[in-house]
Amino acid sequence: MKYEVDFLPIGEGSGDAIVIHYGDDVGGYYLHVVDGGRAGTAETIINHINKYYQGEYISHMVLSHADDDHATGLIGVMEKIEVKNLWMNRPWLYAEQILPHFHGNYTLQGLIDTIKKEHPYLVELERLANQKGIPIHEVFQGAKIGEFTVLAPDKNRYIDSIPDFSKTPDRYRIEATKSEGLGLLRLIAEAAKKYLEEKWDVETLSENTETSASNESCVVQYGVLNGRGVLLTADVGPIGLLEAGNYAAGLRLKRPKFVQVPHHGSRHNVTPAVLDMWLGEKQPQGTEVGVAFCSVGSNKNDYPRGQVKNAFMRRGFKVYSTRTKWISDYGGGGGHPGTVPAVPEQFADKVEGI
Repeated sequence: MKYEVDFLPIGEGSGDAIVIHYGDDVGGYYLHVVDGGRAGTAETIINHINKYYQGEYISHMVLSHADDDHATGLIGVMEKIEVKNLWMNRPWLYAEQILPHFHGNYTLQGLIDTIKKEHPYLVELERLANQKGIPIHEVFQGAKIGEFTVLAPDKNRYIDSIPDFSKTPDRYRIEATKSEGLGLLRLIAEAAKKYLEEKWDVETLSENTETSASNESCVVQYGVLNGRGVLLTADVGPIGLLEAGNYAAGLRLKRPKFVQVPHHGSRHNVTPAVLDMWLGEKQPQGTEVGVAFCSVGSNKNDYPRGQVKNAFMRRGFKVYSTRTKWISDYGGGGGHPGTVPAVPEQFADKVEGI
């Protein structure tokens, strides 16, 4: 099987835009697009597909979660390129299940309308798909998307997390205050940031961290391309990675050789235990087990965080970042003419700490 996994630049800020192409001359080829960055990234994706995969439609368009830096660019792509299947979760579909969290403050229709108002780009994707006759699929644990299997989120956990999404109305003032307090603590911690020294055998990445409910709702996908395990994580955090890892163990999936660094290399999305689970234990310096790609904005010079990229490197995964360029992992005879080898991130002796 020929394959390419292309991570495209998303300009300033954060976001993901991934184009995956795989197949052979007998069974045909498939385009699998995961996330679309912000609105301006649409043109980048369209130009890339037209240049390297001319005349092909998108077999599967997957939205990992409801954040606009992953969703909005897909609108422009869907307007210009034929899409066969759209995979995305629409939180308003589960309004009836979460309605009791709001203590009578909303009618069912009122809650649906409020959630939709906060997610106009999802509503527009839904409208476009319906207009074009594109089926919309839920994206929960166990779903099969071409050569990929969805490992997370579990549907029940996803529904339970919706009231805590930042774009869901406050479920109740007491609970909302608790959430806001955690955000304030994080801001204080950032202001008090200190730097730590790391060595190959000294890891300072915390075992106690958390990310947003929206991030933990991310779709985690695992595929096997030409015998190579490929793990796509979007912005998922430790909860989703643990859930995905346990499900993968039940399926007896092999450890991946290609991994997406979650959430652009944030320290709040991985822990040593989760990385050991997915990548294996720390290796002697110079060991090469696989590669890790990280979507990083052109103005995000401090990402991926030093603790995170060092942790991947210790486990034998070279880390490559997009910033102003696109990067590609390929095999089985796939690849793009005229490309040059990417330069990996360097081990950081000083890392961010609190």
